[in-house]
Amino acid sequence: MKQEFSLAHLTVLECSPAEMVHIAAKTGYDYVSIRLIPLGIPGEKAFLPQDKQMVREMKNALNETGVQFLDLELARILPDNSPRDYLPAMELAAELGARHVISSAWTNVRDDRNFVIERYAEICELARPFGMTVELEFPTFSRLENLQEATDIVRSANATNCGILLDTLYLHFTGCPAEEIRNIPPEWIHFLHICDTVPEVPETREGKIHIARDDRRYIGEGCIDFQKIFSAVPAVPFSIELPNLEQVKRHGYEEHARRCIESARTYLDTHPVQPSQRINA
Repeated sequence: MKQEFSLAHLTVLECSPAEMVHIAAKTGYDYVSIRLIPLGIPGEKAFLPQDKQMVREMKNALNETGVQFLDLELARILPDNSPRDYLPAMELAAELGARHVISSAWTNVRDDRNFVIERYAEICELARPFGMTVELEFPTFSRLENLQEATDIVRSANATNCGILLDTLYLHFTGCPAEEIRNIPPEWIHFLHICDTVPEVPETREGKIHIARDDRRYIGEGCIDFQKIFSAVPAVPFSIELPNLEQVKRHGYEEHARRCIESARTYLDTHPVQPSQRINA
């Protein structure tokens, strides 16, 4: 079965959604992951649902290329906002065919478990009428630092459209064993974020953020045991989230995106993996 790939927005962060779609089409991706909910990071370009020209160009690009919209970023759980603020982005993403919404928690308070559960459940409830699942991610420098904590939130929220987003970088940072991944209900896993990295795990939060946002490596050029991870999950799309400032400076966004997917295909050709036989609903 042909492995499907998505181009994650962080990989080509400064590109507009339409530019992303065209790059994805030229370089062989099946899907795109588009950030229509800005994070407010200094220097970040905001792509808002209210921008009619941006929306028109994105719709035209999707229609012209046949690339599909896989997932919407990023419905964060924050202490001082309302999940309802994400509704315009959800509505547009659903209109364009998106299947999933990524969420993560950034509350920075260790005793707010019930708050995180309630907010995650609310985001799931808002996404349900659009037919989208909500994939809870656990960046190791966020409120949820490992798979166990993310699984606890998802299980406690008990939403019918829940999901867990596994990122190979954060699995490496936490040393997550394959057995722990296999314990996740397969219907919670809808796609993966993949990239490679160096063996050394930074000791500081700042060091982890630097790698996660600016210095991930091409598949097979680092230390991650992808066979262990891929064999523990059902057959799902691989979303390549691989920001690397040096590679972008050297090659530009289109060539960088091409090198990302070519490295993944080369790895899979030389390291055949049998996905878990568990059924993904």
